[in-house]
Amino acid sequence: MTPPEDLETVLAGLRHAAADERHLGALASLRIAGLLGLDALTIDLVNSAGTLELMWCDPVDGPWSELDTLQYTLGDGPTLEAAQHGYTVTEHDLAATDQARWPLFLPAAMKSPARAVVAAPLRAGGETIGALTGYRATPGTMTASQAHDFHRFRQALLPLVLQSAPSLAAGDSGHGDGLRCYREEVQQAAGYLAVTLAIPPDHALARLRAYAFRHDRSLTDLARDALTRRLRLD
Repeated sequence: MTPPEDLETVLAGLRHAAADERHLGALASLRIAGLLGLDALTIDLVNSAGTLELMWCDPVDGPWSELDTLQYTLGDGPTLEAAQHGYTVTEHDLAATDQARWPLFLPAAMKSPARAVVAAPLRAGGETIGALTGYRATPGTMTASQAHDFHRFRQALLPLVLQSAPSLAAGDSGHGDGLRCYREEVQQAAGYLAVTLAIPPDHALARLRAYAFRHDRSLTDLARDALTRRLRLD
């Protein structure tokens, strides 16, 4: 699909997709971050386990999706704060942010390109069902117009999010939806460990996350090592 030239084209496309009862797969090939003055965008939805699952990232590859996984590993960061507390989180200069706010996330984020962030909850029926997060590689505030457009995009997402939520709640991470399952290997590794060690899946996932944090490892890379038997976590 040809990238849209302006935000109005994107918003019109999302309205048509919602009218056709489509899900977040309608975003799969779109490039939107730059239209909002951002370097990256992520969409996370609450899954059946009550945790956030990364469903979409623009750009698809690169360090930005790892920032999301970093928050998932550490249990700390702007996306989690927005989703847990139901308000928009904005930090114009991560290097100058009080480390007490995200004591685990901030030092790790300084090793990434991110220097500014905005994260907003996706809410429906009084409940938070996900979060939209934008990153910039340079510090600075969004203009009033950019901030307004960011929230217009968030509102336009909601019908598609609601279409995607039932399959996610049922444990389907997006296969066949045109969406990428960013943490599929993590879930597979947790399942493997649960069977191998005869422990509940959530305990196996907690063990993976703790090991990744303790050894300063990417959770995704750690999962791959566990699946290929290059690492034992027993």
